[in-house]
Amino acid sequence: MFPGNDLKVRGLVPNRQPDAMDRTYTPEVVDENKERGNWSNKVEFMMSCFSYAVGLGTIWRFPYLCYRNGGGAFLIPYIIMYLLAGLPLFFMELAFGQYASEGPITIWKICPLFQGIGYAMFSISFLVAIYYNVIVAWSFYYLFASFTNELPWSHCENDWNTPACARFDGKNCTVLGGLLNTTGHCLFQNESSPELWDSLKAAAGASRMPADEYFHHSVLGISDGIEDIGGIRWQLALCLLLGWIMVFFALLKGVKSFGKAVYFTAIFPYVVMFILLIRAATLPGYIDGIMFYLIPKWERLTEAKVWGDAAMQIFFALSPCWGGLITLASYNTFHNNCFRDSLIVATGNILTAFFAGFVIFGIMGFMAHELGKPVESVATEGAGLAFIAYPEAVSRLPFAPIWSILFFVMLLTLGLGTQFTLLETVVTTIVDSWPDKLRGRNHKWVVLGASCVMFLLGLTMCTRNGMYVLQLLDNHAATFSALIVGLCEIFVIHYLYGVDRFLNDIKVMLKRYPPTYGLWYFMWKYLTPVVIIGLFIFCTVDFAPSSYADVVFPGYVNAIGWVISAVPISLIPIVAIMKISKAKGSLRQRIDSLIKPTPDWGPALHRHRAEADVPRHVDSRVPLTLTVASSMNEEGGDLSDLDPVLEIPEEDGDIGLQMKPTRRV
Repeated sequence: MFPGNDLKVRGLVPNRQPDAMDRTYTPEVVDENKERGNWSNKVEFMMSCFSYAVGLGTIWRFPYLCYRNGGGAFLIPYIIMYLLAGLPLFFMELAFGQYASEGPITIWKICPLFQGIGYAMFSISFLVAIYYNVIVAWSFYYLFASFTNELPWSHCENDWNTPACARFDGKNCTVLGGLLNTTGHCLFQNESSPELWDSLKAAAGASRMPADEYFHHSVLGISDGIEDIGGIRWQLALCLLLGWIMVFFALLKGVKSFGKAVYFTAIFPYVVMFILLIRAATLPGYIDGIMFYLIPKWERLTEAKVWGDAAMQIFFALSPCWGGLITLASYNTFHNNCFRDSLIVATGNILTAFFAGFVIFGIMGFMAHELGKPVESVATEGAGLAFIAYPEAVSRLPFAPIWSILFFVMLLTLGLGTQFTLLETVVTTIVDSWPDKLRGRNHKWVVLGASCVMFLLGLTMCTRNGMYVLQLLDNHAATFSALIVGLCEIFVIHYLYGVDRFLNDIKVMLKRYPPTYGLWYFMWKYLTPVVIIGLFIFCTVDFAPSSYADVVFPGYVNAIGWVISAVPISLIPIVAIMKISKAKGSLRQRIDSLIKPTPDWGPALHRHRAEADVPRHVDSRVPLTLTVASSMNEEGGDLSDLDPVLEIPEEDGDIGLQMKPTRRV
């Protein structure tokens, strides 16, 4: 037996044989896929999935949808849609990426005719990454502004405030049916002239919270419309640069550095949410907020929109069809239990969203109590929740800067966790397309180039009309296009390739079929496609032209939005036409050959290809075992000078022997 073969690792290379003079040696951990690399351990993969799936939408959208669609009753359609669409797509993409160890473009050796799906995924992740880091930049801006004795959005005495800014505590006045005048005095209708009362009502409707004016005037410097570009806000541009620098260094060494960074971005948000929950529970109005969040309205379950919102939220919360899940899973070891990982991460995403609702609505209940208004009047979603409503509520707490710092550090970690995977998807796609030139020491230049390009494009959202541009991208970059990509992905894998073959591939990895084989077969082939088609119809019917606040975008701007949606989708037929034009034979022969897997399709390593009973690689991308040893033997080299490498897969214990040309001391 070779030294070190009793150690349960993916591979060990003893630096030297132990002898009488030196009985200690340091083992070197070797990746299962040495050419492409693997996660250092399973925990890093799980953390990266959590960081990717649990993003900003989990915090600022799910709680709002829950209260808007029947409170606790909304959990029923949400869980059903999770089982019918969310989990099947999540599991499918993890298994798909892990089996082939390929990025979103090169993995389509399974069906070359539809390689355009990979290009569509690449373009979706590219577009989302551009504007997602702008939101991270906003979080940096607020974080830096929080390091002060008094939060700048806690009063109306700043240069950016307007006469509409109002900070008076009108709780008692509002409860008694009165209105505040400009000096903060409470007036009642029976004490005021009709003209004065009408003016007070108009002023009350037009008043804006300090946090609202801080976000729009100080942070964004927002213009009157998308056509009014204005100059670049240099403070935001610097924050955006900082965001890209952090992402660059996190991905500098690929999944090795990425895997270390996600420990923080995956775990820290839960620590902060737990602290904020404890603080919120001690505030007046907390119970009102929670009851508003949870009390079920069962009659809402009969409304189609409730089910549509549930399907939409679960689909975009787990982020399938963007290429990110395929990318993350492609760095797994071949026999990793991706079924278990899917259950843990996808279910954890739902539980996190539900838990976040207690934090958000607890604080919203406190804010409603402070203002003397019903909870529904202060509840909101999206950027309005993260950068207006929540900061306004935090500013009313004792030691407000501390709570503000905690909240925006949490937003930063949530945003960066997702951003890491978006950029890694872009980089992996590029590197896998030209592995001989870009893999290894040139990887860092790909990361740098992608970061620089997306930073420069992101500067368009650091202008005074940047919020409108971001809203346009958010509405179109990953909605209709992602749904169509998902449908095409299911069609290729479960109809052209075959759901039976795909389940057999999973069996090779897991050494057994996933539990309830028939259920997965039925969902992947019938139920999940029907749900996605229904969701597409719902999005089409429910679609409204892009707008922000009271500003409705011009018709030509919405047309640009549809072009953004169409670009990823158009790549699917464009690539298919290019493939057909380059193939040989009649049209029928070309299509028939292109819808079949190529000889290269399958596991990356030869021993795994043998397990899957697929042909060995015909190229030199994955070297055969003992190649170095054979070469040295032919040249008359001494094989005794080679250290043995024991590859012991964690799951099956199958030993593959390689020789490493390391001379003994």
